Amino acid sequence: MSNLLEYMGYYGTVEFSAPDNVLFGEVLGIEGLISYHGKSIDELRENFVSAIDDYLEMCENENMTPQKPHKTQSDIWIELCSPATTPKHQP
Repeated sequence: MSNLLEYMGYYGTVEFSAPDNVLFGEVLGIEGLISYHGKSIDELRENFVSAIDDYLEMCENENMTPQKPHKTQSDIWIELCSPATTPKHQP
């Protein structure tokens, strides 16, 4: 099971804010911030896709080359499973 969204080679996080009762995330592996939110997983996924589409459209309109994520899914998995979050095995 993955806690990442994927669209067109871009990966995004899935997080939850209990005080705000909202799901949110950001695109990984690029400079700058592309964020999205939603009240449900379906809405979050839809807004993630829209955020990527909007970013790519903006790049096209501005004659810019869009950044491609520089991390592989394995790199992201390792980042998410840092020693602080990895369960410790008991002998």
